[in-house]
Amino acid sequence: MTDLATRALAVLAAPDPADKVALTRALAADWRAGLVPAPARPPVPQRPARPARPALVPPRGVRRRKIGASPQGRAALLHAVAHIELNAIDLAWDMVARFAGHDLPRGFANDWVAVAADEAEHFALLAARLAEFGAAYGDLPAHDGLWEAASKTAHDPLARLAVVPMALEARGLDVTPPMILRLDLAGDRSSADVLRRIYTEEVGHVAAGVRWFTWICAQRGLDPQTAWRALARQYCDGVVKPPFNEDARDRAGIPRPFYAA
Repeated sequence: MTDLATRALAVLAAPDPADKVALTRALAADWRAGLVPAPARPPVPQRPARPARPALVPPRGVRRRKIGASPQGRAALLHAVAHIELNAIDLAWDMVARFAGHDLPRGFANDWVAVAADEAEHFALLAARLAEFGAAYGDLPAHDGLWEAASKTAHDPLARLAVVPMALEARGLDVTPPMILRLDLAGDRSSADVLRRIYTEEVGHVAAGVRWFTWICAQRGLDPQTAWRALARQYCDGVVKPPFNEDARDRAGIPRPFYAA
């Protein structure tokens, strides 16, 4: 049978978002059922496959719209979040393919397979909601900042965990509640409910990052706070900044001294 990492690579190699979702659902179900061998260490591509659309532009090239201003503005918000969630599917499988196995316990693979499964459902919900607006993923430009961060940390699971779940996804915990509130105020309960589900489940994703970051620090004899702050300074310029959602960060297990000051 094909091992976990090889099947993870098949998700990364699928350019069509619907195929990524379907492959993720199947692989996560097979892994939970014990039908997939532990991961080998195949070569991992520098970048996942992507559809022809959306066009990828620098972050400043992505137009911002007021969330409550119009249906088009709310669709643009959902498109931006869908782009993040599509990247998140690949980030989780890249974590599995690149780092799981060998010197990490099986629980590491369990956690990131579960994260990938959640991200696939998030993207599917957003794609369905976009369709209700008469829109589709790929209709608007998007930026490639998430994958650039992943590329910089491809050499070390500690750096990847510090940057992706503990900085970028934690930032999502900070900024998502105000977006939900604005959608509710605009009377768009359906879109707000999609973001509510994503927000709730992202707390667990950040918690998985904290758990394995702390575990690896213990194996390397590092102080987690010192290690994280050093990696944040190296890779996360401009990401770790107030205002912080301290309640959600507390529930995810990020100690406040990590990001204070």
